[in-house]
Amino acid sequence: MWGYIIGGTVGGLVLITIIIILAFSIRIVPPTNFYIVERLGSYKKTWQNGIHVKLPFVDKISNVNNYMEKVLDFEPQEVITRDNVSIKVDTIIFFQITDAKKFTYGAEQPIFALEKLASTTLRNLLGELELDETLTSRETVNAKLTIALDDASDSWGIKVHRVELKNITPPAAVQIAMEKQMQAEREKRAAILEAEGQREAAIKVSEGLKASSILEAEGKKESVILAAEAHKRSIDLLNETIITNQVLTYKAIEGLEKLANGNATKIIIPPNLQDIAGIMGTASELFKADPVKKSSTKKTE
Repeated sequence: MWGYIIGGTVGGLVLITIIIILAFSIRIVPPTNFYIVERLGSYKKTWQNGIHVKLPFVDKISNVNNYMEKVLDFEPQEVITRDNVSIKVDTIIFFQITDAKKFTYGAEQPIFALEKLASTTLRNLLGELELDETLTSRETVNAKLTIALDDASDSWGIKVHRVELKNITPPAAVQIAMEKQMQAEREKRAAILEAEGQREAAIKVSEGLKASSILEAEGKKESVILAAEAHKRSIDLLNETIITNQVLTYKAIEGLEKLANGNATKIIIPPNLQDIAGIMGTASELFKADPVKKSSTKKTE
């Protein structure tokens, strides 16, 4: 009986041990992750996402990482420019592991190696530029750094996507001088803009006065022309009226003359005799220029 009990206990322990070993041998790799598996100290394979089983006491997982993009932020470092100005530069690197095996075995400390390589390359690039160029050529420096680090880190299984110079800090004295220079530039631009504004305003005022003078002169010209035309028209109308009146007077005198030479027993004296007298005076002036009419008048007398 005791034999059965002991045998059952041992069998249970063995089963439990097997279950525990299998539990530790099964691995589930999440998406974007990778596991480096070594067998007896040598590289065996790289596990990607999914379920995997390793041999107990034989296989070992030596490295666990992922393929997601990473950010490496360096401490500010001292860099001397070509014009011997010491500046502090803060750099950020955006990189990604693309080859798990190269990343594990390509360098002993690939992240540390990438940091040192970036520091050395940055010093070489900025050492060829003057201070003003380092402040205005960030995009160029970023592009050159990215290319240099990407080429060098390819053997480490790393892809450098971009490098950014986050901050460039000159010495305090240089900063004060730069601020004064910038202030002077701003004042210069303000003075130029003010002078240009005054010039534009003077031009606009001059053009306005010129246009106003032209309009005023044209107005006066039109007024004089209209007045002259009106005067001419009034003279024409007056002349036409005088001629018409003279013709009518002449016709009236001819009528009186016929009445005087006729056999009428009655002569009607018009009520506007004074006007007729005036007409007669006007007619006499007209008859002076007509000898036929003048002689007829004498015969009638």
